[in-house]
Amino acid sequence: MFFPILEAMTFTEHDSAEAAVDALITMYDAVVELAEEALGSGNHELYRDVVYPKLIVDVKQWRPIDRTEPYGYVDHAGRYAAVLSRPRMMRTYLMDMLTRLVTNYPCDIYTCYSDIQIPPVFIDGLENTPQNIGGIGGETGGGSGDSAIPQPSLDFVDDGIVDSAWDAFHSDELPLFHFAPHRFDVACKRIEHYTGIPADGVQQFILFTNYAMHTTEFVKYGLAELVKGDTRYTHMLLPNGEKVTANNAATCEYNLDSRYQMPRYDLCTTDGDGITIINIGVGPSNAKTITDCLAVLRPECWVMIGHCAGLDGRMRIGDLILGNAYQRRDHILDDRIGVNIPIPAVPEVQRALEASVHAVYGESQDLMRTGTVLSTDDRNWEWHTPHDLWRILRGSTAVAVDMESAALATNGYRYRIPYGTLLAVSDLPLHNVPKLPAAAQAFYSNSKEAHLMCAVRAMETLAANPEKLHTRKLRRTIGEVPFR
Repeated sequence: MFFPILEAMTFTEHDSAEAAVDALITMYDAVVELAEEALGSGNHELYRDVVYPKLIVDVKQWRPIDRTEPYGYVDHAGRYAAVLSRPRMMRTYLMDMLTRLVTNYPCDIYTCYSDIQIPPVFIDGLENTPQNIGGIGGETGGGSGDSAIPQPSLDFVDDGIVDSAWDAFHSDELPLFHFAPHRFDVACKRIEHYTGIPADGVQQFILFTNYAMHTTEFVKYGLAELVKGDTRYTHMLLPNGEKVTANNAATCEYNLDSRYQMPRYDLCTTDGDGITIINIGVGPSNAKTITDCLAVLRPECWVMIGHCAGLDGRMRIGDLILGNAYQRRDHILDDRIGVNIPIPAVPEVQRALEASVHAVYGESQDLMRTGTVLSTDDRNWEWHTPHDLWRILRGSTAVAVDMESAALATNGYRYRIPYGTLLAVSDLPLHNVPKLPAAAQAFYSNSKEAHLMCAVRAMETLAANPEKLHTRKLRRTIGEVPFR
């Protein structure tokens, strides 16, 4: 199998979104087969033609469309293009995006091969071939030193499209999708690196936590769903790679120990609209790291379920905080999204979380309150003098302090992915109730299942009608792509 570069640049026109997406999958699978042949046979010159497929849409005429459309629209006619990786994994998303775009405007759809090579480290099964041992360097840095076999280069990994860089939106071809292929592939590999299992199992609704107790409760819930049979879930993936199905869920002696930094558990459906939970550890850096990676998969929603310090003396340990604003003192994304830009709550997520709290805890309004969450990069933020705490909090309406929520919300805003926060109050440091071992453990034991189930129920509600999440609220004023 051979695809000379000059021939590869030939465009193939397609009469439907489905035909174009199927062509992208066929093209990608073909070059993966070519890569295997090149490395297996030792004929490395073949590898020069292992390149990503490219999707091109010529919007021939701009016209007004339904003003409620959340995506699939453009500001003007022109050529829009994306070089794509792993189209099979993204098939449902690509089909939806492309169908909406060509329904809204008269378009011509083309596919061709790009001139961007696929490093073997990004191809499943070829990561550890002898020709491919080396670090990230220049285009041919590391590895075997053979110029026909590319190594991944950070020169091709950036978020220029996501962050609306001028050059990304002022060229002959405008971007269709948010990510270049190397950025996509690095993210997928890092998801596997941090969580222990490949990225293709990640579900469309994602929960984040800091605690193994939440992931343990999630696994218990997932196994119970599989055992009862009458469920939309087909299986669960554990961080050790074990797949649990209805056939073995009742007798599964699961081991939740993980050597990975951010253990992940996928409660899967046939359509990929199940629930994933990830224990991301502590701090805004971890929150940014994992969401930078997950964003390439275009999930429908992510929600933080963690603990926080309550700032109101009327609160009780175990009260729930539904974040409706974020005070950013974590500094982690200040150079990407300025602190002068508000991070709005997403009403669709807020309503689902509020309804789920009422369903789990009852209709009493006493347990939960909405309010501003202040996120800090200093775990010991309360270790200041009363004078300094007064200065830090003066003028704030924050009702809670944590470390991750603002980063997760800000990156959700940045990547146009709906987000939410449901925190449980674990201490009241300004009111003589600091977090200490005995009280903390009692609180954890009493709250973990109900807190988790509030988030799970909200995700299930959203998954039943994902169109509600397809909001215009996160679309950019300028520098936006047609795809969600």
